[in-house]
Amino acid sequence: MTISAEEVKKLRDKTGAGIMDCKQALRETNGDIDKAVEYLRQKGIASAEKRLGRETKEGLIQSYIHPGSRLGVLVEVNCETDFVAKTEDFQEFAKNIAMQIAASKPLVVTREELSDDIVSKEMDIFKKQAEEQKKPAHIAEKIAQGKMEKFYQEVVLMEQSYVRDPNITVEDLLKGLIGKIGENISIKRFARFELGGE
Repeated sequence: MTISAEEVKKLRDKTGAGIMDCKQALRETNGDIDKAVEYLRQKGIASAEKRLGRETKEGLIQSYIHPGSRLGVLVEVNCETDFVAKTEDFQEFAKNIAMQIAASKPLVVTREELSDDIVSKEMDIFKKQAEEQKKPAHIAEKIAQGKMEKFYQEVVLMEQSYVRDPNITVEDLLKGLIGKIGENISIKRFARFELGGE
């Protein structure tokens, strides 16, 4: 199958992937642009998984002040080299993460950072709610577990739906960028300030 330069350009514009990667994706998907986008995403996420263990000591601290100056965010996003920290893609990602934090009010970056107290308190609440509905113990446990997963999706940054594309999570967005840039990237920490808040 012959892949035209126009098709390759269209796919590159959509994904930011390299020319050879775009050609390969179009060959693998018989020229179907949407399938090629998905193919490249999967390939990027797979290559991102390999990079996740690498150390990230460079990066930047990004700020976001909501219009009206009543809400602000500081977030530290790390990468492996200062070269990547200066790229437009990396800086755009950091800005988007700062806005995500402002809009979605996460408590932590990953679920491992949640204190045992918070987790057990929420689990107890969910179990009591299920028991009040007169559910058998094993069903109450499953209901509570399901509600815990929803709780994580609300308060854990990496598990939240990305505000600019609810079809993906923040973690999917991060892995897509790692696959595109070819370096490990991590969201280290953040602080969210709201006027009159705690």
